[in-house]
Amino acid sequence: MTEPTDSDFLAPDVDPNKALLGVREIRATNAAEAKTVSRVRDFEVVTDEKTGSNSGPSPLETVLCALTGCEGVIINRCAKAMNFKYSGVDFECDGWVDARGSRGVRGVRPHFQKVVFKVLLRTEEPDARMEKLRKNVEMRCPVMNLLADAGVELDVTWERVAP
Repeated sequence: MTEPTDSDFLAPDVDPNKALLGVREIRATNAAEAKTVSRVRDFEVVTDEKTGSNSGPSPLETVLCALTGCEGVIINRCAKAMNFKYSGVDFECDGWVDARGSRGVRGVRPHFQKVVFKVLLRTEEPDARMEKLRKNVEMRCPVMNLLADAGVELDVTWERVAP
């Protein structure tokens, strides 16, 4: 991948000099077990562990779900701004974590060591436009940037698949 230049990036669709701070509100309950039930707007999200009651994905699995969901939103937003034609996108996302970290072993990070993330984009757009889309998505995706800022090794590939 080539080093991005200013011409690779889309102009912001908001005033860059005016903050747009927002609050995401979640309320949750845990009954002294691995399972936690969170309320987000009108939704209920259950997280659990396989070793618990296995009634939902683990919290770390929901981080991977957040990554794929966030990428989907940002791909859609950037594609609209670029008039980039695609019929959909599939994701493959695997995260490696050393479970010793969450069990108290000092010096072992309790979060992901590495995330391998594949974006399978259904499009006939040329390579240059697909690369421009990728650069913009990766710059704008909050969850990807959160993982990167945490020092998680990100192995990200984009592939074109037939629409």
